[in-house]
Amino acid sequence: MSSERETLVLWRRPLTTLLYFTLQLISEVVRLTTLLLTNTTLILTSVVLSAVVVAALHFEGPHQVYVSVLQDKSAWCLYWLGLGVLSSVGFGTGLHTFLLYLGPHIASVTIAAWECGSTHFPEPPYPAEITCPDSGEPMSINLLAIMSKVRLEAFMWGAGTALGELPPYFMARAARLSGQQLEDEDFNELEEIKEKDDLDLWSRAKLLMHNLVEKAGFFGILLCASIPNPLFDLAGLTCGHFLVPFTTFFGATLIGKAIVKMHIQMLFVIFIFTKHHLEALENLIASIPEIGPALHAPFVDYMDKQKLKLHSGGKEGGPPTDSMVSKCFEIFLFLMIGYFVLSIVNSMAQQYHKDVVEKKKAQ
Repeated sequence: MSSERETLVLWRRPLTTLLYFTLQLISEVVRLTTLLLTNTTLILTSVVLSAVVVAALHFEGPHQVYVSVLQDKSAWCLYWLGLGVLSSVGFGTGLHTFLLYLGPHIASVTIAAWECGSTHFPEPPYPAEITCPDSGEPMSINLLAIMSKVRLEAFMWGAGTALGELPPYFMARAARLSGQQLEDEDFNELEEIKEKDDLDLWSRAKLLMHNLVEKAGFFGILLCASIPNPLFDLAGLTCGHFLVPFTTFFGATLIGKAIVKMHIQMLFVIFIFTKHHLEALENLIASIPEIGPALHAPFVDYMDKQKLKLHSGGKEGGPPTDSMVSKCFEIFLFLMIGYFVLSIVNSMAQQYHKDVVEKKKAQ
């Protein structure tokens, strides 16, 4: 049955895969709706909050100024929180939103801060668009000033990645409490690894992380969450299987991902895109044998256009925004999102097939 399940992909069995995906999607919607309808406290709280929000938005008064600011900030925070969730959720694939969104945003702010001599960008258009302030004394640009400008976005993105790690934890916890065997490929592979003597590097890494989380508890989870770790799903499965308290797992994961790891990633991007480091990068590109000069000219041209755009304010007469670099990024972004969507469709279709097979066995 597992071999048949593996053939449920869009490029091999498109019609069956789409059918199973649709049925699984309907099943999840029905399950979620039923769960919400049975929770009267949640429904009552949601109705009251919705009424308060609607009243605040539609009734005129001096509070509208604060409502507008709160609305913009909330939308901005939810945007980065959602991107963080997408980065760690996706049935094992994830959408790498740090490389696609947060990293470029931090890089743009860093370049703008050095070019403008200030981080006091006019709002609006910031954060949707960055332009240099028209007046005001230049401020001292340093690492801390740039970090404070992007810390909110980085924290919300990191918190989103922590939220995205909860499904493996709850899945393993529910399986353990119900006395069922957890049918997860990574977890089952880990059980097989424990019985082997000759292990490769990847297997050793899986076993090391499993043992670290199991034995070190909070600090083991914190350590695993604080470094770029493609195996962190195993930490969630391990914690859920051994019934580690939710506050311990999520607290360590949130601190590790939203504070420790995010500051490391933020510092790295700011360091790379600092003014004198960018100049060193341009020289490094130019020194690459044979292809260096061909890459150097488009790179310098793109950076010059971005700097001019900061001062033009995006008004008519500014430099054109189309470039080879931006087009390549758009193509890369399109391919990444396409792969992410395909992986979700395939995974949900396979999950539906798995549920059907298990129901037949139970009968």
